[in-house]
Amino acid sequence: MDLVTIYECLCDRTRLRILNLLCQGPLCVCHVQEILGEPQVKISKHLGYLKTHGLVTVRKEGNWRVYSLVAKPTKALEANLACLQDCAAEDKIFRRDIEKLKSVRACLDSDAPDCCTKPNPVRLKSK
Repeated sequence: MDLVTIYECLCDRTRLRILNLLCQGPLCVCHVQEILGEPQVKISKHLGYLKTHGLVTVRKEGNWRVYSLVAKPTKALEANLACLQDCAAEDKIFRRDIEKLKSVRACLDSDAPDCCTKPNPVRLKSK
């Protein structure tokens, strides 16, 4: 994955919001949709774009499609995701997304996928 590909993926606000959420751990499409308040088709399109460009992976768990950040990000991706998290902490929309994520996880039924019931924060190196 080259730097241009990373920046092409980061040049959209919705994708930035999705990546910021995924830095907190894996999520189902429906929960990303709920948190961002966007139509499912829009969220799926952006997740598909991120998957095609190698920033996220997907697995099927029952009826759910669960998205995660790639397991072994390049140094460039890792640095950019760390920067995103730092910058997102200063933005009210991104902070609101994280608060909604906490609320969504707190209200999930026991039959929800493990990825949504147990937060698994991604630890990114600070530079």
